[in-house]
Amino acid sequence: MWSPDDQLSQSAQQKAPIGFFHILENLKTTKRTGWVQFGVPNPESISDHMYRMGIISFLAPKDLDRDRCIKMSIVHDMAESLVGDFTPRDDISSEEKHRRESETMDLLTKLAGTGDLQMRELWHEYEQGTTPEALFVKSVDKFELLLQMVEYERRSNGSLDLSDFLSVLPAITHPKVKEWADLVIKERN
Repeated sequence: MWSPDDQLSQSAQQKAPIGFFHILENLKTTKRTGWVQFGVPNPESISDHMYRMGIISFLAPKDLDRDRCIKMSIVHDMAESLVGDFTPRDDISSEEKHRRESETMDLLTKLAGTGDLQMRELWHEYEQGTTPEALFVKSVDKFELLLQMVEYERRSNGSLDLSDFLSVLPAITHPKVKEWADLVIKERN
């Protein structure tokens, strides 16, 4: 059975929080699987995606806790530092993916050594998708993918057809993010 402990490198086993910082490097060096599967040259890393989501979250509507949205954007894929980046095409159940990510977030919180569970709580809130902030960030997650899709198609001068990724459109439910997505789709057309 998969365990996050089995994924730790020797450098990641350093004293807190240094080992935690070393694990985060995986987010910088791991390319997003969907883009790799579609043959996108020089695709973004997991941290590239998380970074732009954080910046997009600066534009959260005033009725939301903007700082919470930014933080949630930064931690929502943190478990992928050990779990990896799965796509719907991968042969893993959503339950198993959630189990791996949950165990990894427990370990990462421990390795950070702060005793502060905020990273874990933000990840859980995102996964549950029950707060207005989590619903906004979930929409931002899909919007950022849509935005990246259009940029990759443009960069390829039409040689890449990434229209499969348009399947994320129904998951963009927040009205403001939906408005942005409509603008990006018009730009693409």
